[in-house]
Amino acid sequence: MAAVPVDRAMAMTGLMETEATAAVGKARQPEDPRDRQPGARAYAAEAGGLSTVYADLHLHIGSTEAGEPVKISASRNLTFRNLAHEASARKGIRLLGVIDAHSPGVQADIAGLLERGEMEEAPGGGIRYRDTTVLLGSEIEVKEPGTGPAHYLIYLPAFDAMRSFTGWMSRHMRNVRLSSQRIYVSGRALQEETKSRGGLFVPAHIFTPHKSLYGSSADRLSDVLDPELVDAVELGLSADTAMASRIPELDRYPFLTDSDAHSLAKIGREYNELRLAEPSFAEFAMALKGQAGRRILTNYGLNPKLGKYHRTHCHSCGTTSESDDDEERCPLCGNARRVGGVADRIRQLGAMAGRAEPKLDPKRPPYVYQVPLEFVPGIGRKLLDKLLDRFGTEMAVLHRAAAQELADTVGPEAASRIVQAREGTLELQAGGGGRYGKVK
Repeated sequence: MAAVPVDRAMAMTGLMETEATAAVGKARQPEDPRDRQPGARAYAAEAGGLSTVYADLHLHIGSTEAGEPVKISASRNLTFRNLAHEASARKGIRLLGVIDAHSPGVQADIAGLLERGEMEEAPGGGIRYRDTTVLLGSEIEVKEPGTGPAHYLIYLPAFDAMRSFTGWMSRHMRNVRLSSQRIYVSGRALQEETKSRGGLFVPAHIFTPHKSLYGSSADRLSDVLDPELVDAVELGLSADTAMASRIPELDRYPFLTDSDAHSLAKIGREYNELRLAEPSFAEFAMALKGQAGRRILTNYGLNPKLGKYHRTHCHSCGTTSESDDDEERCPLCGNARRVGGVADRIRQLGAMAGRAEPKLDPKRPPYVYQVPLEFVPGIGRKLLDKLLDRFGTEMAVLHRAAAQELADTVGPEAASRIVQAREGTLELQAGGGGRYGKVK
């Protein structure tokens, strides 16, 4: 199914709203004493049925509470606790994937939060904070002989399973304390180890240049992985469902759209709308398989033009192609120092596989173009705080607030831009070569 505006997607799915976004039109109550009891009020509205859960499953940790670096390029205030609180209190995202949970320093923080009662282990898997559950994951780099590196995401069902996995990784990795480190085993061996622990395996940002399966490692997934042991694929910020549907071997897998956040503000810039009984590892695994009514309802993501690697870019003269580009050298300056764009790479892979146009499965969830609030011109910190004071969370602003309510809160001009952002109708300039696109 092609990308559609938010309002149409909501009408198509007929979704019921949950507590995460029920604060529309009301002031937030951060001091509610029930909020101090982990999990005490999280699922009261969901008894006996399934409901909507927004999920962002690729989030980094910048540092531990003790100041130990984890993801070097991430913000230092991106700790495990701060991440969970931001997602619950401001974003309205109830299922998170922290993919640096293998780090012993992060594990020490989690253990402390559990001991103090600030968080608890969810019965279905994950770490629960208020109405939000954090899945424990790891982003790992693998370089097969004769190929470039690729990044893979793994998620494990329990804290003990992740700590045990760290012990195994430490025998095959030079520095297990840091994020996204290279492990000296094959992709298939990593898959088997993940599955032996009851985990899920997802190729990360699968088309991105430099460090992804299709971007730098292989022309076919089956060249480097066991296709039977892949649970889903993550599209990355520079691709969408229509683009990925040019690759026949991906037809069998669900697609995920995640933020790859390196700061608190970036949480939820891409996310997934799921139908679950509760946010947990077990429910997420069922959704990937489409079992018992659990499923992915919608992928919400940036228009690929906003991604850093959407179009081919020349590092010599700084130009980014605006159309299909298969040239080895820049047509303007003749230099070969070019970073291939995701759009061009996908077109190349599709041609190799005999599929020149996307083959869209009508049963696949819709991909909705949505510009995050922080990308919207004129929406600074003060206006965002006003919106959150009125509507509770960013998910409520993007999915539930009426245009007139927005105008009453931040004025008609800003409200109009927010409506355009959630309908995907803002005018964009394409990104490439490591630079994000932008809203014109």
